[in-house]
Amino acid sequence: MEWAMRLRVAYYLAQALEHCSNNGRPLYHDLNAYRVLFDQDGNPRLSCFGLMKNSRDGKSYSTNLAYTPPEYQRTGRVIHESVIFSFGTILLDLLSGKHIPPTHALDLIKGKNASSLIDSHLKEHYSSEDGTEVVRLASRCLQFEPPERPNVRALVQSLAALQRKNDVPSHVMLGISQQPPLETVTNSGRSGSGSCSGFQEACSRMDLTAIHEILVKTHYRDDSSENELSFQMWTKQMQDMLNARKKGDLAFREKDFALAIERYSEFILGGVMVSPTVFARRSLAHLMSDQPDAALRDAMQAQYINPEWPTAFYLQSVALRMLNMEKEATDMMEEGAILEAKKTSRS
Repeated sequence: MEWAMRLRVAYYLAQALEHCSNNGRPLYHDLNAYRVLFDQDGNPRLSCFGLMKNSRDGKSYSTNLAYTPPEYQRTGRVIHESVIFSFGTILLDLLSGKHIPPTHALDLIKGKNASSLIDSHLKEHYSSEDGTEVVRLASRCLQFEPPERPNVRALVQSLAALQRKNDVPSHVMLGISQQPPLETVTNSGRSGSGSCSGFQEACSRMDLTAIHEILVKTHYRDDSSENELSFQMWTKQMQDMLNARKKGDLAFREKDFALAIERYSEFILGGVMVSPTVFARRSLAHLMSDQPDAALRDAMQAQYINPEWPTAFYLQSVALRMLNMEKEATDMMEEGAILEAKKTSRS
């Protein structure tokens, strides 16, 4: 991602946080790079899934404790300044192109070695003055004492001054083709004349048993062929991962959801293969175990892997409804219906 686009991501994200704050929703749980999505024009957007009604809504951070605000580790509470700390970790991600523990980054900055934070892929394609300013902003956001961090309005003002290439669309800077806008849907949540699928219907009823039966029957037919592996990839590690998935499938079929979560997690952590179906199955296993937050994360990950897979959207809808986020659940159901109608029309 080129430098100007990284600055745009930071600016849009700060604007989104300011908008939330101005509308009475200043708390955002576990803000990290995975919460940043891109729309059909390539513009960065903040996912609504981390928004909190109050500081008691968040029970734990999903990220490593090294990246969590110090006050959260002490009290288990999220405050306004906690969001700013997490924003600082995203600034580090944008600067470096990788995940750097805040304490290590601050040590580098104090040691006047901040230049080592800059992504080597940027080389000379960025302004050193801009880089210094972003490092300064990140350092302020990551201060140990919450009152020493800037407020979100100050972040917006500082990042506004750093915007470059304002006349260049985001999708051009990202090197992707502009996507057509999604077609509208009817009040029934369906697009055009297509009928409601069995999976959509089961999700709309929140019938977890029916969802389970369908996922068992469809097996892995929705996974792409991108996981075709060369001979060299068939290592012992690969065999271990496939065995973990096989054991997860068996547990899933037998409705031993705790074991299914454990085995699917082994497969995912192996990192050799990527499977949206595994994330979908683990998402349902979390739902069956009354863990909607974890289920939502897995369904979002399935969508990330396969952005046009209706199943991922429908599972997000179920998790959101369990979290009492009715509007967002309806939106996800409608988006899934749109994608399913498009898929049907192409077939």
